[in-house]
Amino acid sequence: MPRQLLARRLALLLFLFASGASAQPATLDVAVERARAIADSAARGLPGMAIAVSVDGATVWSEGFGLADLEQRVPVTTETRFRIASVSKPMTAVAVAQLVEAGALDVDAPVQTYVPAFPEKRWAVTTRALGGHLAGIRHYQGDEYFLARPFGSVGEALTVFSADTLMYAPGTAYAYSSYGWNLISAVVEGASGEPFLNYMERRVFAPLGMAHTAADQPSALIPNRARPYERQGEAFANAPYVDNSVKWAGGGFLSTPEDLLRLGAYVTADTLGTRSRALLFTEQTTASGEGVSYGFGWALGTDARGRDVVSHSGGAVGGTSLLWVVPEAGVVVAAAMNLTGADLAWVREIAAVIADAADAD
Repeated sequence: MPRQLLARRLALLLFLFASGASAQPATLDVAVERARAIADSAARGLPGMAIAVSVDGATVWSEGFGLADLEQRVPVTTETRFRIASVSKPMTAVAVAQLVEAGALDVDAPVQTYVPAFPEKRWAVTTRALGGHLAGIRHYQGDEYFLARPFGSVGEALTVFSADTLMYAPGTAYAYSSYGWNLISAVVEGASGEPFLNYMERRVFAPLGMAHTAADQPSALIPNRARPYERQGEAFANAPYVDNSVKWAGGGFLSTPEDLLRLGAYVTADTLGTRSRALLFTEQTTASGEGVSYGFGWALGTDARGRDVVSHSGGAVGGTSLLWVVPEAGVVVAAAMNLTGADLAWVREIAAVIADAADAD
């Protein structure tokens, strides 16, 4: 056999052996490299950010870019904790789903069943309507987005809006409301019999292995917490001081993209109960039958290829995040940034690249 032909065959055998031994198919490797290039480009316009990707429950890429603290030049790592804002809602939704599965919570009962202190309104308010932004509870007003005073309990935080009238009869319209999730956290307390943050730590974060997720307590010493920034012209500046105790359930947690991968994998796994899956991922509708593209704590939609997607984005003072799940491809993508109002289009682009590769494989 000519030496040149022998060399080619040996090279082919070595390639096949290496491909067979690899945990990631070559097409997925290429997709990750392309995704990394997209992330690297996006990171140049941010103080810092981190991203993580899993396929079929296995993490294929996790990386930090930029700085968690610009003044101290602290780099972002995979353990940097960011303000994830409204991605807190899918976390709280898991708590509700667990209580529903256990028979401890009826999402169609009036909320006063679990929160007797909440004032009755002209119309009954249910947990299901709250979870789909259909309950008529208002969102932030005035400078409430920048509240800096501490609230000692979930019940105390309800006082910001509890005396207000409903915007409309529940079920007749969709209006996004983080305060509605405040009320859900009070429901979780009433149904479980324990403080909301304790329940989240004991029954959600610990069992799911979300070791780097916690309430954004301003006075607490929290390792690896990213410093929050906002954009001022072409420069970055420290974001205004806020106290997120007014909205734990709807936007007050810190987390990492790797922890968010665990959340995404959990809610799409076969181990999630039938009732839980139906609650979280059945599109809610108005009384007239109009779909609102939202289940319970999860936005429902499709990507550019027409694949079903369940997701949630988050925007906080000094934080932007996205959790994007493509169930049929087994893909979960999570990203977080320490900047107010950061663009998220590049994260969706990465999700499409990875899902295309997963489908091909």
